[in-house]
Amino acid sequence: MASKDLKVFTREEVAKHNKPDDLWIIVDSKVYNITRFKDLHPGGASVFAEEDIAGQDATEAFYGLHRHEVLLRPQYTRLQIGYIEGERSVIYSRDLGKLSDVPYAEPTWLSAGYYSPYFKESHRRLQAAMREFVDEVITPDALLHEEDGKRPSAHVIKAMAELNVHAMRIGPGKHLKGLTLMGGVVSPEEFDYFHELVCIQEISRCGQRGYGDGLQSGAVIGLPPIMNFGSPELKSKIIPEVLSGKKFICLAISEAFSGSDVSGLQTRATKSSDGKYWIINGTKKWITNGTFADYFTVGCKTDTGFTVILVERSEGVETKPIKTSYSSSAGTAYVTFENVKVPMENTLGPEGGGIFVILSNFNHERWVMCASSARGQRLIVEECLKWINQRKAFGKPLSSLAVIRSKIAAMISRTESVQSWLENLTMQMCNMTYKEQAQKLAGPIGLLKMYATRCAQETATDAVQIFGGRGITKTGMGQYIEHYHRTIPFDAVLGGAEDVLGDLGVRQAIRQMPKNARL
Repeated sequence: MASKDLKVFTREEVAKHNKPDDLWIIVDSKVYNITRFKDLHPGGASVFAEEDIAGQDATEAFYGLHRHEVLLRPQYTRLQIGYIEGERSVIYSRDLGKLSDVPYAEPTWLSAGYYSPYFKESHRRLQAAMREFVDEVITPDALLHEEDGKRPSAHVIKAMAELNVHAMRIGPGKHLKGLTLMGGVVSPEEFDYFHELVCIQEISRCGQRGYGDGLQSGAVIGLPPIMNFGSPELKSKIIPEVLSGKKFICLAISEAFSGSDVSGLQTRATKSSDGKYWIINGTKKWITNGTFADYFTVGCKTDTGFTVILVERSEGVETKPIKTSYSSSAGTAYVTFENVKVPMENTLGPEGGGIFVILSNFNHERWVMCASSARGQRLIVEECLKWINQRKAFGKPLSSLAVIRSKIAAMISRTESVQSWLENLTMQMCNMTYKEQAQKLAGPIGLLKMYATRCAQETATDAVQIFGGRGITKTGMGQYIEHYHRTIPFDAVLGGAEDVLGDLGVRQAIRQMPKNARL
């Protein structure tokens, strides 16, 4: 209903409409005629029969049961017939494209009155542009396809390509040269890992874990081996195809036989009799984006050791979807290679030198996951702070209960510590070569990922306790909590299990111990 049709009422006038055949309510100073709607209400018509609801201000009761966006849906906005004289609506939810003013909902560098030594004006420009793009283009598609399981829409992939978001998510490097990034808010020359961090965390805000992985995450982890170890011919062909969104790629390492233990992989590549081709046989499992990938960056056993090979979808390559606890929009696949013929020129790095190719790639992959985890935890903190501020139990707000405040305190502390450690390591990446990162940061990044995912799981558990039954319900007030609690184990497994990464960090530290150090 257009604003010119809305009338002005007093509270006394609204109070007269309190009968089943003439029923009005007030929500946030807006007057709604729910006479016809009451029988269609999912919770039944009886909830409107209460004396403090019919003809009264139902704001508190409404927000105890519904998210604010319910009122923004067309079928409910048309129920509004006016507003209360001398009053105005004051309640709002997420303001699209804008920063949240809920405490700890944004990292410190984006919070009013706080400072950071890491982020410059170009980072702020990029963040503002990404926030608007994600809220307007990505999030609506994410909410749709996380539910129906379809891959991210072509128009979203195309829009990201036009702004070179796919390229920015790969990180700083030569691939950015000559590109206009996000409409020119940052130049390729000044783009660093903090800019990439901004891109990762803004996309993560959509809060849809499966869709987020389906949104070209295969390129984030599958393309760098080509960029760093592929031949010039491969680079000139594959990189433009993937960054333009015309082709898709995935990283195919894990198998049913071996996950974190890369050396135990069984997929095998043997040379053809003329030495011009690899013949690949084997299987890969839990491959993100695998169902719709055009290219596969594959780890194989060869006569000389472990070798990484780029495989194009062709005869002998078969993919089947795997049902997991998050959305099929991620394209998680079981991949079969049966006598697949691949040119020797598709070898990435030296033959038998695949361990370095993959291990150096792991650093960036795990750092990306840490960045996403940090932002995901912050989303849950924001949801919980809003909930305890509006939900009443035992006759008072949840925020008045010490046990609830204790849980929130722990959640905030975990979130802030993960972000701080993440920013510290990002600074190291900005000042190290790719080789130095591979040599020095494998342990620290592994430890951070272990810490981040354990923090995330604790936060997920606490959030469910705070939301109660709503925290295990896929729709309504606790929908983000339920989704987060259900999908958070992915971060603890993908890219290396927690215990394996923790052990990696400690083993690296032990190797660096001075031989003469004593208590």
